[in-house]
Amino acid sequence: MVRDADDRFVDRPEEFVKFLGDAEKPIFPGSPMSKLVVLVKLYNLKAGSGWSDISFTKLLDLVKEILPKDNEMPSSLYEAKKTLCTLGMDYKKIHACPNDCVLYRNNLENATECPTCKTSRWKRGKEGKKRIPAKVLWYLPPIPRFIRLFRNLEHAKSLRWHEDGRIKDDKLRHPAYSLAWETIDEKWPVIKKDPRNLRLGLLVDGINPFSRSKQPGNDVDVYLAPLIDDLKLLWDGVDCYDSFSKESFILRGLLLWTINDFPAYGNLSGCYVKGYKGCPICGEQTSATRLKFCKKTCTWGIEAFNGKQELRGPPPIMTGAEIYEEIRLINNRFGKPVINTEECEDIESRVKSKGKSKMIRHNLDVMHIEKNICDSLIGTLLNIPRKTKDSISARRDPVLMSESKKELAPKVEENRTYLPPACYTLKKDEKHQFCETLAKIKVPDGFSSNIRNLVSLKDCRLQGLKSHDCHVLMQQMLPIAIQGLLENPVRNAITRMCFFFNALCSKVIDVSKLEVIQLEIVKTLCFFEQYFPPSFFDIMVHLAVHLVREVTLCGPVCFRWMYPFERLMKVYKGYVRNRSRPEGCIVESYIAEEVVEFCSEYMVNVDSIGIPIRAREGVV
Repeated sequence: MVRDADDRFVDRPEEFVKFLGDAEKPIFPGSPMSKLVVLVKLYNLKAGSGWSDISFTKLLDLVKEILPKDNEMPSSLYEAKKTLCTLGMDYKKIHACPNDCVLYRNNLENATECPTCKTSRWKRGKEGKKRIPAKVLWYLPPIPRFIRLFRNLEHAKSLRWHEDGRIKDDKLRHPAYSLAWETIDEKWPVIKKDPRNLRLGLLVDGINPFSRSKQPGNDVDVYLAPLIDDLKLLWDGVDCYDSFSKESFILRGLLLWTINDFPAYGNLSGCYVKGYKGCPICGEQTSATRLKFCKKTCTWGIEAFNGKQELRGPPPIMTGAEIYEEIRLINNRFGKPVINTEECEDIESRVKSKGKSKMIRHNLDVMHIEKNICDSLIGTLLNIPRKTKDSISARRDPVLMSESKKELAPKVEENRTYLPPACYTLKKDEKHQFCETLAKIKVPDGFSSNIRNLVSLKDCRLQGLKSHDCHVLMQQMLPIAIQGLLENPVRNAITRMCFFFNALCSKVIDVSKLEVIQLEIVKTLCFFEQYFPPSFFDIMVHLAVHLVREVTLCGPVCFRWMYPFERLMKVYKGYVRNRSRPEGCIVESYIAEEVVEFCSEYMVNVDSIGIPIRAREGVV
């Protein structure tokens, strides 16, 4: 452990000497355990059990009193962190414009106001006091963390599993089997040459510890600038030592794709994700219409609801050159800086040469698409207010589009307006039976949350559904709950949609069946067009038709959805202790946990933080 941490102290030998002293000094005279080992084990318990800072400080103070005199136990969390964080990776605090125009770095490092909006870099305060920056980016450089991964034997071995340990057959089990991975191997042999080279995914998501939202939106590229510089450096290569093969090598890496929810997809890619061209894959060919009464954008054209056969083929997928040209136009619309002519021509030529490459830069997040479709289905079936897609306005639109839907038009009688029952309408006793079925379902421990807590039998509705709840409902429980409640055609259409997501989310995918799955989702959506109102078909329902293509190009969904990242965001929210400094709390807590994780890899009888014992033992 001491050897692997040595690289951080090349320019600070005196700190390394102090660190060695702490690592070897016993916690009290005659003790077999050193001060560092005791602190790591105690902090591991704090992080794993969720102890507060105050309770941990009281524990340290109590243990210090219990131990013999002349012990080295710190009396506060602050003193413990000073010892532990010596092993931590560095982070940078980069000042930013309050209006998200620029970062004060490189040639703007000494600037006092934003060159774009002329806003001051500093907060207004009393003269003579230390100036406080108006906004700060807390940046954790990734390259030192990549290098440290290879210094650990187990991690270094795992980082080449895709080459040495995977099963090589005709099935998709990992992104290494995908066409995107093969395309990179063909176009950049320097990446393929060494299996230790990294292929990275980039997640961009918001975190609101106090339910307040102030996101950079389309200016997110300003805050990604330091990361882009590090990715360029990683592309050129950095020196790294591999503990598994006992040799030094040049570590390289590239960004394989991004993983975002749909709004962040638009912010990061520069594509349209709203309005008539809301599908970033179909682009200009997106067939959409504005519903007259419902005042919503339906991603299916009027032709889909006129009762006639649809003879048009699918729109062509945009090439790299077309995407590049569209992004240039969007950047001009948002006032983004235009790169110099020589670099522009070079990028354009490279994009055109890769126009037919089998790669995806930005992934559609299956987790959010599945959740939105599940919410729409359950909200419509149970007629949940503000979640149903069936309303008086929604009934008027299909009547306007097709003569065969006139019997569904709202009926006005005396002082009230009511909706005639549609094929997807459940009676009151059927709603109660639907909810009662879900409430009585029993599943193995750890399979899902307790669905019974989400079902209200009194109101006949489901409330508080999280992403994983919708995942379990769509793939397992919904086909059971609707048995015997709906007409066969509607029930079969919903069941087909559930089977589609079940097949799509498999960990092992048979490539030969993907074409059949694609055909099934197209037929399923056609059935939905026959039974559900146009207001049901928002952009999330439309995106389902593109998910099979992404599996073909990128591999299994479980490596490209946001479940692990959303859970990590929840952990980060728990780091916030000081409500006026949430960013600092998150970064400092992350650094401290990073240190404990690093040290626990070299110690026996110390568990990794955040990984339950049952999961480590392989118990499901």
